[in-house]
Amino acid sequence: MDLKSNEPFWLLKNGLIASYPSLKSNEHCDVLIIGGGITGSLIAYQMIQDGYDTILIDKRELCNGSTSATTSMLQYEIDIPLFELMEKIGNKGAVDSYKACSDAIDTIEKLSGLIHSKAGFKRKKSLYFASKKKDVEWLKKEYGARKEIGFDVNWLNAEQILKQFGFENTYGGILSKQGGSIDAFQFAHELFRHNVKKGLKIFDKTEMVKVEEHKGFNLITAENGFWIKAKKIMYCIGYESKNLIKENFVNLKSTYAVVSEIDHEKFRNISNSLVWNTDDPYLYMRTTDDGRLLIGGGDEDFYDAEKRDSILDKKKNEILKSLKNIKPDYHFYPDFVWAGTFGETKDGLPYIGEHKEFKNSYFVLGFGGNGITFSVTGMEMASLFMKNKKHPLSRYFKFGR
Repeated sequence: MDLKSNEPFWLLKNGLIASYPSLKSNEHCDVLIIGGGITGSLIAYQMIQDGYDTILIDKRELCNGSTSATTSMLQYEIDIPLFELMEKIGNKGAVDSYKACSDAIDTIEKLSGLIHSKAGFKRKKSLYFASKKKDVEWLKKEYGARKEIGFDVNWLNAEQILKQFGFENTYGGILSKQGGSIDAFQFAHELFRHNVKKGLKIFDKTEMVKVEEHKGFNLITAENGFWIKAKKIMYCIGYESKNLIKENFVNLKSTYAVVSEIDHEKFRNISNSLVWNTDDPYLYMRTTDDGRLLIGGGDEDFYDAEKRDSILDKKKNEILKSLKNIKPDYHFYPDFVWAGTFGETKDGLPYIGEHKEFKNSYFVLGFGGNGITFSVTGMEMASLFMKNKKHPLSRYFKFGR
């Protein structure tokens, strides 16, 4: 599956950071991780930390799938509002899911410092504003739900948003203290480099074509005929899991993004904030670590890569029209435009855990706008799975829920 268009900003910005050999001999390991994106890098870090003999493979170069197209906005907010998630899965599951995403931002900051990352992790506030007057009622309900469980949030009216951010035509919104951003493409490569020094083996350009399940291990055959014998498999293949798992558990969507230089005087506090609104699909924006403005939106159902990429120009214009509504006096000059694929689940939550059709295996699939933070939660969960222990969120993230 082609997960992104030809010019994702992070890939062009960073270039080919590292390459690894393809599989050219038979191998044995405790854990085989399939998928070399940000999720795979985080799970590999955890497995190495836990002392497992670990191998990771990817059919592309590392991070050249959806990780190269991510917006890398680190939010505790899940795509489904807290009060709605409470109604869907109960208060405990909803609150624990939101708090896990919040904790994940702290974990990324600590991990970034530990490996001396240069991927530009930055703490940011998050502004979630009402784009229509009718949205104010439910957004205030969401504000109350977040405040009640202890999140550091404030309600800003339209005048305050205009004063603090310079955005017109808003109807108030939630300003959260907890948030962040990072260059996930570079961060994942740094994690891989760190893990390799600790004993991780990586084989890129290595595609799995067959899995034979045995008692206590799986035998994975690559396209070139070499095999890997692994006690456990961790599938970190994101949206491509739809090609592997039969049931319809996720809807694939295309999202579009534009990057340009920015006039910081006209975008007050934007470098310290993540911004998104209540439109469906919602508009979102952040600055990059090199001082550009990244704006995204225009989400629609994914059919095929050719159709997704054919409407890049149309989607760019839609996004800029939405920006014009809140910044009518600003002219935006696009430098980069690209599209990526993401997954939307029925409750906005990931799928992390076992699947009945795959023995000796676990899946870590962080879907939606929280793919990175869900993957951090997946580190803790995967660590417990390997010890035959359960995680409190397993019941909410499991297949067949």
